[in-house]
This record gives sequence, structure tokens and C-alpha cells, in this order.
Amino acid sequence: MTDKVFVSIFRSSKKPDTYLFVRRGQVWDDLPDSLKGIFGKPVHSMDLVMTNERKLARTDGRQVLQAIEDKGFYLQMSDEQSGYVVDFRRKPEQQKGESDG
Repeated sequence: MTDKVFVSIFRSSKKPDTYLFVRRGQVWDDLPDSLKGIFGKPVHSMDLVMTNERKLARTDGRQVLQAIEDKGFYLQMSDEQSGYVVDFRRKPEQQKGESDG
């Protein structure tokens, strides 16, 4: 993993408090279609040098750099949206358990 990467951060035009971290100069069309579909039009927020030691509000530089290396991007969603996805996935299991008893 590279120690320093110049990244661009974009906010989603569709989902509040959702940000995409990519290498500076990343071509939007090269990102996965499913990501582009849920993210909407990217709105540039800022550019910065990302290091492993950098502290961010909801994560750290190491996680961002690892995701960029593995997938080509890091997607940060609000805690509320992340929790909704988890709850949504659990709901069918809970309903099944309730009907068995």
C-alpha cells in the first residue's frame, strides 16, 4: 500500500452525507455502474493528500487507502444509511423466527 495518495473527495447528489474518495484524476466512467447509479452526479468537495495516519470524521487514512487500492474507491455513507441497510437485511430473518414460534 502506498504511504501517500492525492485523493479527490466528491459528495453525492442523491444521498445526503455520502462521499466518494478516489485517486485524483480518476475517470468517473471507469467506476462500477452500480456505484454511479446509487451515487448520482458527483459534486467535488475537496482534494487532499491521504496518508495512513490521517484521521477523518468517520474513518482513517489506512481504511481509505486500502479501499482505493482494492476497489479503486472508498464510499463513506452516513451512520443512519449504513444502519438502515443492516436492519433491512435482518428483518426477513426476524420475521421468519417470529412465524416459527
